[in-house]
Amino acid sequence: MINRVYIETHGCSTNFADGEVIIGCVSKAGYKIVDKPETADALIFNTCAVKSPTENRMISLLKKVPNRKKMIVTGCLPLINFKRLSEEVSFDAALGPSPGKSIVTALKRVSRGEKIIDLRDNAMPPSLLPKTTINRMISILPTSYGCLGSCSYCCVRKARGRLRSYSIEDILARLRRDLEAGAKEVWLTSQDTGAYGKDIGENLIKLLDEVNEQKGEFLIRIGMMNPNHAIEMLHELTDIYKHQRIYKFIHIPVQSGDNEVLRSMNRGYTVEDFKEVVEAFRKEMPEITLSTDIICGFPSETEEAYERSVHLLQEIKPDVLNVSKFFARPNTPAKRMKPLPVHVINERSKNIAELHRRIGLEKNRKWLRWAGSVFVNNFKRGSWVGRNIAYKPVVLDTRRDGLLGEKVKVQIKVAKPTHLVAKCLL
Repeated sequence: MINRVYIETHGCSTNFADGEVIIGCVSKAGYKIVDKPETADALIFNTCAVKSPTENRMISLLKKVPNRKKMIVTGCLPLINFKRLSEEVSFDAALGPSPGKSIVTALKRVSRGEKIIDLRDNAMPPSLLPKTTINRMISILPTSYGCLGSCSYCCVRKARGRLRSYSIEDILARLRRDLEAGAKEVWLTSQDTGAYGKDIGENLIKLLDEVNEQKGEFLIRIGMMNPNHAIEMLHELTDIYKHQRIYKFIHIPVQSGDNEVLRSMNRGYTVEDFKEVVEAFRKEMPEITLSTDIICGFPSETEEAYERSVHLLQEIKPDVLNVSKFFARPNTPAKRMKPLPVHVINERSKNIAELHRRIGLEKNRKWLRWAGSVFVNNFKRGSWVGRNIAYKPVVLDTRRDGLLGEKVKVQIKVAKPTHLVAKCLL
C-alpha cells in the first residue's frame, strides 16, 4: 500500500515545471508528500540525462534506492537511455517526461504490484493541472514542449519530441492562476522559447504582448532562444524587451565560434547571425545580461576552430557562460563521429572556463557602486538573493528576515565572477 511519496526533480526549468505538476497531481490524489526518501512508501525521480555526466549521476542516485521501496523513474532519462536504465537500475515504472496526471495512475498500478513501461515522447500535460510550486514567488510557465531543431549532438529531441505549443489563452490562464497564488516572477520556458507558436500560427512577440497586458505586479524572465529564431523577429524582440516588466536578460546559445563546427552540429545559424543578435540587443539595452553556451571538443573542432571560439568569447564578453565538454549521446549523429582525445577536450574546457571567470569578474565590476532595486526571489546558503533588472544575482549582506518577494533598495559593494554582493539601503 502506497500512502507516502517522495518526489525529486533534476534538470532544466521545464523539468522543474513538470515536477511541480507531478507534486500537485500526486498530492491532490490523496497521497502524502514527504521530504525524505527514508519515510516514503514510493519514490518518484524526475530525471535529466542531457549530458553523460548528468546521466551517470542519475544512474548512481537510482542505484542507491533500497529494493524495498517502490520507484518510478520519469523525465528524460528513460527515453534517452532506457537500455542502460533497465540494465543497471531496479525500478517499478519508467515513464517519459511530462507525465502529468498519468503519474497518479502509475502509482496506483505500482501499488498493485504491476511493472509499467510507458515511453511516449510527445506528452503535453493539460494546461491547468494541479501544481505545487517549488518557490512560491516564481511561476515556471512552459510555453511549449519539444523543438524544431535537429542538432547532431542532442539527445533531448528523442525525449521531448517535435514542437508542441500551448495556446496563448492556455498560457495566460496559468499565468493568472499563479499570480493569484502570489507569484511575482514569471519564467517563460521551453526547449527553445524563440520557436514558440510556429506549429499553431502564433509567435513569441504576440505572446509577450498579451503577457505584458496582464494585471498585477510581476517580472518576466524569457527563456533560452536559438539565434536562428531570434534573428527572424529581431527588431520586434528588442523593442518588446524594453517593457519595464521584462528582465534585461537574454540566453542565446552559440555553442561554437566556428561556422564549420556549427554546420557539423546542424545548428542552423552562423557565428555572424549570433553576433548580429547580440549587437542589436546591446545597442538598444547596453546593460543587458548576455548568457550563452559553448561545447568544447566537438568531434569536428580543430585547434583553429577552438581558437575562433576563444576569440568570439573575448570579443562578445558574455556575462554568463555555460561550458560543456562534448560527450557522445545515444542515438545521435555525433556519436558516429570520431571523438577528440579526452585530454584535448579537458584542456579546452578548462581554458574556456578560466577565460570566462575573468570575463565574468570584469563584467560584474561595472556594477560596483550601482544603487537601485532588486527583487528578492530566493534564500541560499544562509543569504537572501535578489535580481536587479538585468537579472544579475545579488547576494544581500543583511540579517533581516522576511524579505522573500520584496523589492529592496541596495548598493553594490563587491563584484564576484558569478554574482554581486550588496548592502541594503533601507
